[in-house]
Order: sequence, then structure tokens, then C-alpha cells
Amino acid sequence: MIDRPLSEVAALAGGELLPVDTVTDLLAATVSTVVTDSRKAGPGALFVALAGERTDGHVHIGSAAASGAGAALVSDVDAARAALADAAESLPLIVVPDTVAALGSLARGHLADLRRRAAQRAAALTVVAVTGSVGKTTTKDLTRQLLAAQAPTVAPVASFNNEIGLPLTVLEADASTRYLVLEMGASGPGHITYLTDIAPLDAAAVLMVGHAHMEGFGSVDGVARAKAEIVDGLVPTGTAVLNLDDPRTAAMANSAPQALTFSASGAPHADIRAAAVELDADAHAVFDLHLPGLAEQRVRLAIPGAHNVANALAAAGLALVAGADPERIAAGLETARLESPHRMDVSRLGREVLLIDDAYNANIDSMAAALKSLGALAGNRRRVAIISEMLELGASSREDHARTGELAAAAGVSLLITVGGGAAPAAATARAAGLKVLELPDADGALAALDAPDGPLRDGDAVLVKGSHGSGAWRLADHLRDSLKEMHAQ
Repeated sequence: MIDRPLSEVAALAGGELLPVDTVTDLLAATVSTVVTDSRKAGPGALFVALAGERTDGHVHIGSAAASGAGAALVSDVDAARAALADAAESLPLIVVPDTVAALGSLARGHLADLRRRAAQRAAALTVVAVTGSVGKTTTKDLTRQLLAAQAPTVAPVASFNNEIGLPLTVLEADASTRYLVLEMGASGPGHITYLTDIAPLDAAAVLMVGHAHMEGFGSVDGVARAKAEIVDGLVPTGTAVLNLDDPRTAAMANSAPQALTFSASGAPHADIRAAAVELDADAHAVFDLHLPGLAEQRVRLAIPGAHNVANALAAAGLALVAGADPERIAAGLETARLESPHRMDVSRLGREVLLIDDAYNANIDSMAAALKSLGALAGNRRRVAIISEMLELGASSREDHARTGELAAAAGVSLLITVGGGAAPAAATARAAGLKVLELPDADGALAALDAPDGPLRDGDAVLVKGSHGSGAWRLADHLRDSLKEMHAQ
């Protein structure tokens, strides 16, 4: 952020500033960072007290004060004062009805102010974002690297893509920021509209419309309408970067001020496309890149998986709209790597095991891509898939899990390990297809099975770990990586 007086922060957040000492002290006070974790609070920090599922941030205000925080954004004055009563230090409070909404208002005002300041310097702060049912975080990471090679760039950590993570990312931008790269997620209608109201966009990429969060949308068409909200959130001169290979996404061009299309299948009428796509021995895509302003050029992605061709093209489109040089974009695609955990992270570990960690989250579309990548990466290794339950699928849950078992068989999986009761249809269809199947009740049961002396893994296996975050697939991936890495070091 930039140093902002507490009075200005209170006005932007729509709150009332309550002093603790003298008016003079209050008028001189400023904050320069915003945190929601009291452990990260320090001098000059504004601590935002959020009421979470496990704890209420108001009880940690005393800890924030002890760490030197400059102020706290609160909705419960009594709870805040109670927390400060036992603390050695006190701090000013900005009181609002809803701290999440106030965080969004603060970020909105901060970004608008930075854009005004940039315009006064005859400069620009360009804001781009990505959404889609799969690939958002990878595309965000690639876009960040392409733009950071050009000028100072701010982007979220991991998947900070909701009503809390996105404002926190916006508030990291300062007067030096040239590019702001955002990721926008949604689990229901109106969620992306809320985010684009905070950060109106100069460029917006839609990767594809799939089956993510079906419980909140009701149908794939409902998902499409929700994803299209990012196009409606463009500034009047903005550009939508759209996947021509997905009909629902391509149709969003009708509501965009202007559109740039991409095609991983090489559709000749796409503005950005990949032709003659091949996978090398490490399952990295090699293809002829067609990009406006650049002669056809053959590139090799630094990240594995054929599905990442579309993500790379979308990142190239966002960077191009933001003003990046086409030649530097092409060069950047060959070096840009995965930056967020549990996204197609390939490791060679102890016992010669090849671990493919794609465990951050899952729906049937990303599951299909991951299983296809397992086939490409495994070579002659035995193929093992550890699949935890996919959540928030609504009425399609049984069908999508059953389809997962079929996809595992098609990918040449020898052993399918399912985790959680919801994954039972995957186990059933895989078993019917002749696969060896091990069904485990939950992540704790899976950890115990993997650690058993007669555990299911063999030396030299290729192991894919995939599933929803809430069902614990990431725990299994982390455990395997840590235990096998330690074995490799020995």
C-alpha cells in the first residue's frame, strides 16, 4: 500500500475512527499495510478483524496491538475493547458494520486513487484478471511472470481470489505498481461482480466454463453466466481474452467492449493460437505460437501438461493487452514456471517414485486433464492415482465421480486409491473396468495406509494425487513428498 492517514482509511472503509489517546496523536497516525492475521501485524499495519469459521479476529486485536499495529478495523467494539483491556498496548479502532465489506471498500478506494495518481504522472496502472473453471491460478502465475519481466507487478499469493484475498492483493499495490494481476473465483452468482466492482478491469481472461462449484450454480449454463460477470466488469476500453475452443466462453465476446481470442487446438481464426502441438519426453508442450505482432515461433513451455497450452495462451493474451512486447512474451513462456503449490508439481523422490502433485482442488474437468498428464508423464512406470472426493458438485457428484473411474482406466492406471465416501462411484467404475482399487474412508485413513509396512506404493511408481482441498488430497501430497524426499536424502 502507500502511507495513508487513519482518517483517510476510515473514510475509504466507510467507518468511524475511535481515538485512544489525544486527537493530535490520531491525526499524525498512518498505516501502510493491511493484514488479517495478527501474527503478521507490525508497525504501520491495519489489522482487519474477520469473523471466521474457527475464530473471531476480534479476540486477536490485543496481539496485533502488542506487535505494533497502527489500527484495527472492527465491527464489534465491545469485543475489541475487551481484547485490548488485557493488552499492554492499545490502538485506534475503525468501526464498520461489516469488516469484509469495509475491506472491499478500502481496496476499491485505494485502487481508484492509485489510478488517478498514475494518470497525473501521464503513466498507467493496468489491471488484468483471470477466471474459469480450471487453470486460474496457473494462468495467474504465468501472467505475473510475463508482466513482471516488463515492469513492477503485483499478483496474489496462491489462490487469493475471493472477497477477502482479492482486496488484500489490491492493497499491496503502491505508487510504483505498473501491473496488477488478479484471480477471480466464484462459488455462486454475483461473486465476480462483487470483485470487479472493487477492481474494474482493463483485461479479463476466461479460460473455460466447466463443472466447478456446481452446487452453487445449478448447471453449466449457470456457471457460464457467473463467469461472464468478469466481462461485464471491464472498463469501457477493456478487452476480453476468450477461449475460442469453448463455445460458452467464446460467446462472451458478444458482451465485451472488444475481444481477443485464443485456441489451444490451433483454430485458424483465433487471434492467438498453438499449432503442431507435441509433448516432449517430460510431457512439456512444444508448439508453434501464433501471436499478434510476432512471426510464428516454436516454443516449449517450462511447465508440464498439454492442458497448460491453453493457460499459456491466455496469459500471453493478457500480457499482450497490457502492453507487453510480443517477443518478450514468447521468450517468457519458455521460462515461466509454476509458483503456487499443488498445481501439477512433478517431483522425482525416494524409491524412484515420480510424484505428480495436482492436489489443490478438483472438478471433473481438471481431473480429466490430470489423469491425461499422468499417462504422458509416467512412461513405463506403474501408474497409481490417489483421488480424494471432489466437493461442491451438487447433483452431478455421483456421475462425475463415476466418470473419474472411467478416466482412470483410460489413462492406464494400475492402482486407484479413493479417499472419502463420495469417491465410491469412482472406485466402483474403476473396479468394473478391471483396475485394482483401494477405498479409504478419509485422509487420515489414507495417511495410515501409505505409511503401513505393506503400503500400496512400489518402487518406481508414478503417483498422481488429485482431489478437492477440503477432502485432504493436499495433505497426502505433502506427506508423500516429505517422507519420500527424506528417504531420497538418505
